[in-house]
Amino acid sequence: MITTTIHFRDKQLIPIWDKIQRGKRLSLEDGVTLFHSNDVISIGKMAHAVQQAKSGDAVYYVVNQKIEPTNICVLSCKFCDFAVKQHSPDAYEMTIEEILSKLNSDVHEVHITGGLHPDWPWEYYVRMVREIKKAFPQIDVKAFTAVEIDFFHKKFKMPIEEVLRQLYDAGLRTMPGGGAEVFSERVRKLLFNQKIGAKTWFEVHKTAHKLGIPSNSTLLYGHIETYEERVIHMLKLREAQDETGGFLSFIPLAFQPGDTGIKPKNEFTSAIEDLKTIAISRLMLDNFPHIKAYWVMLTEEVASVALNFGADDMDGTVGGEKIAHDAGAISPMALAKEKLIKIINDAGKIPVERDVYYNALNVHTTNVIGKIPYLNSVPFYTYFEQRQFKMLPIAPRRMGILSQKGQIDAGLFSLRDYLKQEDTLDMMDYCIASRDQVKSVILFSKEGWQGLNGKRIGIIDDTATSVYLLQVLLEKKYDIKAEFVRMHAGVNDYSQFNAVLLIGDEALKANKTGLNGFDLAYDLAKEWYEWQKMPFVFAVWAHKKSLPPDRKQELTLLIQQALERGEMELDTIGAVHGASIHLTAEETSDFLRGFNYRLGEREREAIQVFKKLIEEVEVSL
Repeated sequence: MITTTIHFRDKQLIPIWDKIQRGKRLSLEDGVTLFHSNDVISIGKMAHAVQQAKSGDAVYYVVNQKIEPTNICVLSCKFCDFAVKQHSPDAYEMTIEEILSKLNSDVHEVHITGGLHPDWPWEYYVRMVREIKKAFPQIDVKAFTAVEIDFFHKKFKMPIEEVLRQLYDAGLRTMPGGGAEVFSERVRKLLFNQKIGAKTWFEVHKTAHKLGIPSNSTLLYGHIETYEERVIHMLKLREAQDETGGFLSFIPLAFQPGDTGIKPKNEFTSAIEDLKTIAISRLMLDNFPHIKAYWVMLTEEVASVALNFGADDMDGTVGGEKIAHDAGAISPMALAKEKLIKIINDAGKIPVERDVYYNALNVHTTNVIGKIPYLNSVPFYTYFEQRQFKMLPIAPRRMGILSQKGQIDAGLFSLRDYLKQEDTLDMMDYCIASRDQVKSVILFSKEGWQGLNGKRIGIIDDTATSVYLLQVLLEKKYDIKAEFVRMHAGVNDYSQFNAVLLIGDEALKANKTGLNGFDLAYDLAKEWYEWQKMPFVFAVWAHKKSLPPDRKQELTLLIQQALERGEMELDTIGAVHGASIHLTAEETSDFLRGFNYRLGEREREAIQVFKKLIEEVEVSL
């Protein structure tokens, strides 16, 4: 629910803002209106409000290294200043040993893209990925654009799915979004007619998502495309995201003219155009979790302003990038981690070091409150007045990990994490507890309970408590054991499992539409209630024992005030959030009314019963 007040200079933006506040999607006409408007500040405020609702105060970055193994390429794209032909004096080829020498134990992500080499064998690419993972297990490999995957498919005469499957088995985890340029046949024919178009680009990415390989997406703007073509590009991505849910982020890339002849060498896009494009991306792409301000092409100065124009990711340290700089990018060749942290802090945001899946690894600021980003938490957070605190939306398990590092001051912690950290956390009088069912902690199964004995169960990455509840039910209620496999954040290939445990919004969506291949759905709270005849407490508010008394008092007051107002408006506060996961207003209201938000005697008793039970089981993941 977005309630920001904006004073518009351009009155044509008022109905657009009204749609956004009501959770209605923007149209092609809305997007074009936004691009033609000169009210850039209002566009930025709208985008910032949407970004705050999605990401809170978080701005993500990753310690990464860019590897471009060769600049030799069989294509001759007009806009590219990087690629050369095989016998050019500027041509280079990296050995796998040279690639490994560019990496170290501090890196979390390696980003690999390059030219389409005419002679390298397929095994070279597979071995490249395999050797990186062997030498640096902590590094996630993000590699090969859709253009490169299509090249491998054609050159080595393998189906796209087989190309991706072999790379995944070698260690590929995500894909970059490059090669999209702009989804316009007019532009493609004029600037890169040898390159794949929208149809093939989407085929590659949708296949990757089906296999459990999430990806990014891009837009190259500021050359000969029209505003309408930019918006159509975004709408096509939005439609694909509705289908697969596999895109992690959208990255608007400002065209670098270089010596291409498309534009004068020094005629870069303006900062205003860059900020407007980022803001409109955030407004149009309502189903994309992240919008990136890629400082390599924007410059660090513009990227820092973009953090208040809808962007919530600055990419990373990006050592070794050549493609944009060969085209004339004027940004530094690398940004040190400390500099990125300072830029984000100076923008009033939370610097969040992430992995390739956007899991938070470290937080570099203070006064951070963890926010569970699910519909069930809306009553606590809709009217939470932050004051001196900063808000970090984060999955329950990841919140617990950061809390163990001392990087979360307070939050709605999963019960399991609170119980593990009772020595350092004080529990407050607020919680998320089911009465008899929950509808958002669901085991989707191909088998009945007894049929799961000895079988593989996929466990969503988010869960810290529900996975223990499942183990308790399996062992203590049904007297069976199963193998648990932790899935990664983002899209996964569920077909390899006999059952899948989903929680939060993912469970709500799947529970409404059904999960393909899984005929049975078990509500774990209902299973618990039928067995123990008591509520189940999934999460409790807690804060550091070391939190100063004045901040403890203030936090208690803020939670109390927010919840009182939220409970008065249960029929409306979750409507926009519910609609985003395909629930009607009535379904959303019924769902929220199924919880207790205050710890009473029954809830405290249930916590002790569960605490005793989990001491008697072992969860191995």
